[in-house]
Amino acid sequence: MAGAGVCGGVAGAVRMVGMSSIAIVGAGSGLGAAVARRFGREGFAVALFAREQERLDALVRDLDGSGVSARGFVADVRRPEELAAALGRAAAELGTVEVLQYSPVPHRDFMRPVLETRHRDLVGPIEFSVYGPVAAVQQVLPGMRRLGRGTILLVNGGTAVVPHTERAGTSIAFAAESAYGHLLHERLAGEGIHVAQLVIPGAITPGHARKDPAVLAETLWGMHRDRHGFRHFADDLDS
Repeated sequence: MAGAGVCGGVAGAVRMVGMSSIAIVGAGSGLGAAVARRFGREGFAVALFAREQERLDALVRDLDGSGVSARGFVADVRRPEELAAALGRAAAELGTVEVLQYSPVPHRDFMRPVLETRHRDLVGPIEFSVYGPVAAVQQVLPGMRRLGRGTILLVNGGTAVVPHTERAGTSIAFAAESAYGHLLHERLAGEGIHVAQLVIPGAITPGHARKDPAVLAETLWGMHRDRHGFRHFADDLDS
C-alpha cells in the first residue's frame, strides 16, 4: 500500500492544540462512520454531510454512543452553494475544518457504457466529482490557511486510475477530480496543507483485510498523519 513514511517530521505535530474539526462529505454508516470514530479518537470534532437528515441523525446517535462528538449537516454535493454553506455552519459550530474528506458514493446512473453516454449524461458526474469538491475546498481553504495546516482527502473508486468502458461517467469525472486534487497537492504543500487521494478498487467490504471500513479509516488517518505523496491505493487495481 502506498503512503508509508513521514515527510519532514510533520507527523508528530499534525494534531496541535486548538479547536478544529474533520468534515466528512458523503457520510454513511460504513466508511464515513469508521473515519469519524478514528479521527474522533484523536480528539477531532466531527461534521457529517449527507442529503438525508434521518441518516445523519442515526449516525450522530451511533457515534455519540462511541464517545465521538459529531453533528450532521444536510447538503447535496450537486448543489455547490448549499454544500459550501453547510461547511461554513460546521466550522462555526465545531471549529475550523482542519481535515476535509470528500467521499460521496456515485449514483448508479453515472455508470453508463461509453457509447450510450450522451453529453447531458455527464452533467451529474461532473457536478458530483468536480463542482462538489471544488466548492468544498474553496470553502474550507481559508480556515486551513489561518490554522497554518490542513488535510484534504479525496476518496475514489478504481475508475479514477483505470477508466472502464461500462462506467463512462465515473471514469471521466473521477479523472477530472484526480487532476484537480493533484494540482492542489502541488500548489498547497508549501503552505502546510496536504492533499491526497485514496483509490479503493471494487467495493468497500466488511471483513476484508484491506477494504474493511475500519481498515480504510486507519489508512486515511495514516495519510493525514504521514503526509506522504498524493495517490494511495487501498488494494490492488485488479482486485
